[in-house]
Amino acid sequence: MTAAAKRNGTQPLVYDLGLLFPVLLLVGMGIVMVYSASSALAVKKFGSGYFFLKKQAMFSLIGIVVLVTFSYVPFRLYRVLVYPVLAAAIAMLVAVVFSGWGVTAGGSARWLQLGPVQFQPSELARLALVIYMAYSMSKKGEQVRDFYVGFLPHFLVLGLFTGLLLVQPDFGSILIFAALTWIMLFVGGCRITHLLSVVLVLAPMAWLFMTHAEYRVKRLMSFMDPWQYPADEGYQIVHSLMAFGTGGITGAGIGKGYQKLFYLPEPHTDFIFSVVGEELGLIGVMIVILLYGIMLMRGVRIARHAQDRFGSLLAMGITVTLGLQVCINMGVALGMLPTKGLTLPFLSYGGTSLLINMAAVGIMMNIGARDARC
Repeated sequence: MTAAAKRNGTQPLVYDLGLLFPVLLLVGMGIVMVYSASSALAVKKFGSGYFFLKKQAMFSLIGIVVLVTFSYVPFRLYRVLVYPVLAAAIAMLVAVVFSGWGVTAGGSARWLQLGPVQFQPSELARLALVIYMAYSMSKKGEQVRDFYVGFLPHFLVLGLFTGLLLVQPDFGSILIFAALTWIMLFVGGCRITHLLSVVLVLAPMAWLFMTHAEYRVKRLMSFMDPWQYPADEGYQIVHSLMAFGTGGITGAGIGKGYQKLFYLPEPHTDFIFSVVGEELGLIGVMIVILLYGIMLMRGVRIARHAQDRFGSLLAMGITVTLGLQVCINMGVALGMLPTKGLTLPFLSYGGTSLLINMAAVGIMMNIGARDARC
């Protein structure tokens, strides 16, 4: 294969088994665990224990097609599409709250109803932010160290996303977006003084925000000691920890968990890791962590060996956003972080999350396929 072909991204794609293998295993495990976690709930709400299983299996098949498709799209094309994708994500977030298409559930408006399909725009917005950050920093080069060129514009875009997510409200996504922006700026070469200054400014504001409302104070107190509030604010964490404790080393067995039977809220989405802990035990938990570790290490390697700065930052941004979702979801399930409504990538039930994450992995595979060192 000639060097010109490699530069143009026209060489045959070689699938990265080191990345593809753990992702597909997690997706397959997700189908099984979604069925186990949701069957009782599905029978009660829809009259069929297979309701969520069928939908998750369908999402998984479509997700594989999406992954393969995006793995063949040259990653440099996103340089051209960055602003249309960013504008589409912002428009969808606006439509969630300010149009008749928004769907409210659990006190939050986070979904768009597009005909028979529900779509969660924050998932697309997260990927759009990664593409924008990678494009902007790669274009600015050394100017990223300048406050007004390399720092301020990115935080203004973050501020726009934050404002739209606050209206929903979706505090979990805000946390992901903020951490993602900070880490990508750090990796991209932004001055550490600029990054530390924004932390010093925003930390007191975040503390005032958390302590301004009584229910947030109770949630914070329940995080510190959930066993003092087992019937209200600490309910989710208490039952999540009970699930892990019941699982022991080898677990109770698939389908034999107890906490998913209307004790653990959202067992097939936000707390599916707790169901894994109860039914597969420490061994199952370690297998899941190992698969995520392999996937994330592969992402870092692809970012390190990418041919250009845009590809490197894009791969790193995708890796960071997947890693943040994994760490926050697991941290919440284990009582190490306050409760936030975030899914576990590839394992939790949810079509939008699965499809966007599969598309992101496809993009990363395309970046890695352009360099033999990966």
